[in-house]
Amino acid sequence: MESRVALYCLLGGLPVTIASLGAGHFAWWWLSGILFAAAFVPVAFFGPRTALGQFAVIVPVLLIVTVLCTWSEGLIFVPGFSQHAVRDLFGSVVTYLVLAGVLAVLAQALKLSHSVEIPVPHRSLIGATIMVLLSGFAYVLYYLIFGAITYQFFTKGYFPEAEQAVGRLGLWFWAIQLARGILMTLAVVPVIRTLRMKRWHSAVVVGLIIWIAGGLAPLVVPNPIMGATQRFIHIVEIFTQNFSLGFTAVLLLRPRPKPVAKSQPAPATGHA
Repeated sequence: MESRVALYCLLGGLPVTIASLGAGHFAWWWLSGILFAAAFVPVAFFGPRTALGQFAVIVPVLLIVTVLCTWSEGLIFVPGFSQHAVRDLFGSVVTYLVLAGVLAVLAQALKLSHSVEIPVPHRSLIGATIMVLLSGFAYVLYYLIFGAITYQFFTKGYFPEAEQAVGRLGLWFWAIQLARGILMTLAVVPVIRTLRMKRWHSAVVVGLIIWIAGGLAPLVVPNPIMGATQRFIHIVEIFTQNFSLGFTAVLLLRPRPKPVAKSQPAPATGHA
């Protein structure tokens, strides 16, 4: 099993190296891809048992958490990012669609699915909608607390225009962060609903998936915008926000399983 997991991560990470054709750093991009694949190992084990099901669970995470939400942050905070924004968005979508497809096929080809059966309780549509909204508001709270701490003590010198950018947006900035929290929660709903793991274990797994897909894996690669120190700081900051969001989303969207009632022994019958 260990060798199959290693193959899943090593082969699954190769599609991300497409980006190295123009940007270089092949080894770093491969490491990034390996981290992406490692994040989805629990999905390969305890998620959908078909390649199509795996793809349907993985692709929303990559397209929303990795591509859309990261891209939108770049538009707000990185000067000059909008110059090639459409080109970068299209290239990222293609790359991560390929990655999702490869991971789905590998999970099936390597027979990683486990036969364990654990009931996965679901909320009603109305209940789930309310919990998704609450999860979005929770993300805004995490973003406010941990983002403010990181900016004041670590990154203020790197992004002196950040306060002006937020000021120009006004309340729209917080509306954007709420939308990002809701979108990232929706992106992991398929994982939450199909992961055959205990509630608290699922919360840790989903938290790690959102952190790795939205922070760790993309930021390990050197880039001209952030130095190594900046990338490390942001990896830690995104952990505090994204892991907390994923953990919260699972606890909100997966109710506690109902205890199984113990069968009562049949009353003894006697004869007079």
